Amino acid sequence: MNCELAQTTVHGYFDGELDAVRSAEFERHLEVCADCQAELEQIERLRKQIRESDLFVQASPRLRDQISQQIAEDSNGGLLKRVGTRRLFVIPALGALATAAAAIAIVFLLFQSHGQSARISAELIDAHVRSLQPGHLTDVQSTDQHTVKPWFDGKLDFIPPVSDFSQQGFTLVGGRLDIINGHNVAALVYSRRQHFINLFVWPYREQETNFTASGLHQGYNWLRWQSADMQFCLISDASPADLHELKDLITH
Repeated sequence: MNCELAQTTVHGYFDGELDAVRSAEFERHLEVCADCQAELEQIERLRKQIRESDLFVQASPRLRDQISQQIAEDSNGGLLKRVGTRRLFVIPALGALATAAAAIAIVFLLFQSHGQSARISAELIDAHVRSLQPGHLTDVQSTDQHTVKPWFDGKLDFIPPVSDFSQQGFTLVGGRLDIINGHNVAALVYSRRQHFINLFVWPYREQETNFTASGLHQGYNWLRWQSADMQFCLISDASPADLHELKDLITH
C-alpha cells in the first residue's frame, strides 16, 4: 500500500489504542484515503473470520498455576531433584528449554487475554449501536431509579446498581437486558445533552480479563473498569470527559 498510515495507525485505530485527538485526525484522513479504508476493511474481515472459526480455547486455572509454578522454580536457579542427601541439578540446557517453553506459554496466554478483551469490547460497542435503533433503547423506560432497579429482579442472577444523576447532567432514561460474551448483562441508559450513554454492568468472572481501559472505535468512546465484584463499561458518542465524569459519579 502507498499510504504509510495503512500499516501503523490503522491497527491502533482498529484496536481503540489511539487517543481522542489522534483518532479524530485519522478519521478525517480515512475519509479521503482509499488505502486505509481497504486496510481497515481487511482487518475487520479477518476479525470476523477469527470469531466465526472459534479458535480461542480458554486456558484452565490448573494450566495457569502450572506455568506460574514453573516460572517461580526456574527463577530460583533451576529445577532440583533430591536423591538421598544429594541435590542433582537438572542439565542447564533442559532448564533453559523449560524456561523458554514457559515464556512461550505466558505469551500465548497474554495474546489470548488481549484477543478476548478486544472481542468483548467489540461486542459491547455492537450492542450500543443496536440499542440506538428505534424501539431498542430500553425495555423499561423511567427516570426513577426505584422503578428501573426492581425491574431487573428475577431477570438476572444479580441486581445492578442504579442511580439517577439528573442534577449532575446525566438523566436516567431506563434499562434493558443485553447479551455480552454469552451472558446476560444489565444495560442502563443515560442521556447527556443530545447523546445517549449505555452503561453495561455484569458480574466479574475469573475467566474474563480484568482491566481498566478506554478508547475510541468507529466513532464511539468507551470506558471500562471493575469495582468490587462487578464490571462496568460506558459507551457513547459523547466526549471522553463526559464518560469519565459519569464514571466518577457511579463509583463515588
